[in-house]
Amino acid sequence: IRALLLCSCLGLLRPGGGQPFLRLRPSPSDNLPVKDIVEHPDPEYDPKEQDLDERTLRKKLGSHFDPGFMAVAVPGPTNASGAEAAAAAAGRGRAALPAELRRLELGPPRGPRLKVGKKARRKVLQWLWAYTYCPVLYTWKDLGVRFWPRYIKEGNCFAEKSCSLPEGMFCKPVKSVTKTFLRWHCQGWSSQKYCTWIPVQYPLISECKCSC
Repeated sequence: IRALLLCSCLGLLRPGGGQPFLRLRPSPSDNLPVKDIVEHPDPEYDPKEQDLDERTLRKKLGSHFDPGFMAVAVPGPTNASGAEAAAAAAGRGRAALPAELRRLELGPPRGPRLKVGKKARRKVLQWLWAYTYCPVLYTWKDLGVRFWPRYIKEGNCFAEKSCSLPEGMFCKPVKSVTKTFLRWHCQGWSSQKYCTWIPVQYPLISECKCSC
């Protein structure tokens, strides 16, 4: 029995085996957020009720369970609308300015420095900060029954308008973090298949920046 289980587990690592048309993990990519994973539609490859015991799965996932980014049940809505993004940007414009903006010299690139009062300068810089600020917008995504926890809070960059003056640059991902989930995977076919939960890493956008 031990030999059989060992062979089955090693088989999980071989490409091309197991569920047809299935991508086991989210593919590594510079393009985030991760595209939807194509699953085989046969429910025979879904975990059964006895495989979804929350206490057992929490113990298996251990310290990787992050309630800020994962949920077992359907979560509530998050701030994904354009209006909320604009409000967030405006609010950030009133907050502390980043160091690179505080050092910014006002005036033409090759001309003399523009002399303005401290209050006027701060208002201009705050407006620039609000205009170029790229918030991460989070929405809950249903990964399906073959992931546990099933729901992930996924980040997106606000890209409905240009973030630069003159226009042409847009908010794009510059940093990401990975969260560990459990992935249900079956090796083999029909009554001969062996299924188990395995840990997989899922990349999430954590920072957006105005760039080309």
